[in-house]
Amino acid sequence: MKTRVLLAAIVAALAAAGTAAAHPMPSGFDMGLNTNYFDEDGQKVQDLRAAARAPKPAKGSGAARCRNGMAGEFPCRNVNLLGHLTLAEIGAKNETEIGNDSWGWVDRRTKREYAIVGRSDGTAFVEITNPRRPRFVADLPTQVDSDRDAWRDIKVYDDHAFIVAEHFGHGMQVFDLKRLRDIRRREEPRTVGADTVYTGVSNTHNLDINTDSGFAYLVGTNTCTNGTESGGLHMVNIRRPQSPRFAGCALAEAPAAPANNYVHDSQCVNYRGPDRDYRGREICFGSNEDAVIIYDVTNKADPRVISETNYPQASYTHQGWLTESAKYFVFNDELDEITAQSPGDLQTTYQVDVDDLDSPGVVVASPNNTASTDHNLYIKDDVIYESNYTSGLRLFDADDVPTTDLQEIGYFDVYPENDNEGFEGGTWSNYSQYRDDDVVTVSSIDRGLFVLETDLGR
Repeated sequence: MKTRVLLAAIVAALAAAGTAAAHPMPSGFDMGLNTNYFDEDGQKVQDLRAAARAPKPAKGSGAARCRNGMAGEFPCRNVNLLGHLTLAEIGAKNETEIGNDSWGWVDRRTKREYAIVGRSDGTAFVEITNPRRPRFVADLPTQVDSDRDAWRDIKVYDDHAFIVAEHFGHGMQVFDLKRLRDIRRREEPRTVGADTVYTGVSNTHNLDINTDSGFAYLVGTNTCTNGTESGGLHMVNIRRPQSPRFAGCALAEAPAAPANNYVHDSQCVNYRGPDRDYRGREICFGSNEDAVIIYDVTNKADPRVISETNYPQASYTHQGWLTESAKYFVFNDELDEITAQSPGDLQTTYQVDVDDLDSPGVVVASPNNTASTDHNLYIKDDVIYESNYTSGLRLFDADDVPTTDLQEIGYFDVYPENDNEGFEGGTWSNYSQYRDDDVVTVSSIDRGLFVLETDLGR
């Protein structure tokens, strides 16, 4: 499933990028590249390229309430449209660029709110303090550029944005978000640079940050090998955000642990859940392509795998999130609909009881009513916010977990053309941790940024 690249190729890419190794590559680790499934298969890349070439709206849409199942041109239920900016309006340099991941930030001093949106050519900072009038404030160009431009991921810690990408030699950009305070309206959008770049990795598929511990977990990197494959949890101390330091690798090592080492995404927490054996420890829940793997990373010098959970529908275990009680882990599989492994070939959300971290329960599958491929999901106030490519943002009642019939309580379809499986367009991710509990932002592959308002009546 993975492809390895010789050390010389990585070194050449780094040299071509002109990236100074302020933080050297961890010694003793394999520097071969792990590419994800879709690079080798090619289909996702082809579909994303097609989405980039497809016609796009010249301007974003204005506010529209969800009435009779529609908010303007977009199918909806219990979700209103507040604001919308196209990819061009958030800095895409040409019509072949696509949108990808997103996060958000609330300035504690000024109370201003921002959506942070990844593009194939950089990162956009959009003020949404007035959600009906989103403003493109600043643009952080990609650190380096290459053909591997579809993936970019962003998380926030201590008023800093941490940004990774699959570009060879990109590393992790660190940007002080407080700098946005100094940008005057007549300067918008201002082009900004990173405050520092962590070069302990070359390319990274994704990252997760435990804001309680001050550690970042870079996943799908060209480092942290178990002797079979790279891409284990690459741990970075970011307590001093502009001085990130390599802290270690968490590996899945055979035979004592599963051989599936490549972590596609993770959620790492200071554990306060029901398993008394692990309370107070730092625990990571890894989505590792065909399994959920749970790690104890409290001791960065000696992390260990606690358990591995498999399930019969496994095609590409993609990403997941704990319920607020930490009793269940809810996750998605990015290929089960495409490979006809999901029930009825329908979009399916999976749930597993992690009451006992050493021995999780049987995975429960809940199909939805579309064939759309699922992507990132997060849980807030017992609502699952799930971004599914062509069927958009879907909201499910987390009170039902675990169940074979999750109740859909709302949706906003940013890709009204169809709800097909695959990657032809639609939403990549969402963020809902703003001051107004009803506001959620959605990043789209082909249509930019949507600022939405849930109307769940709860």
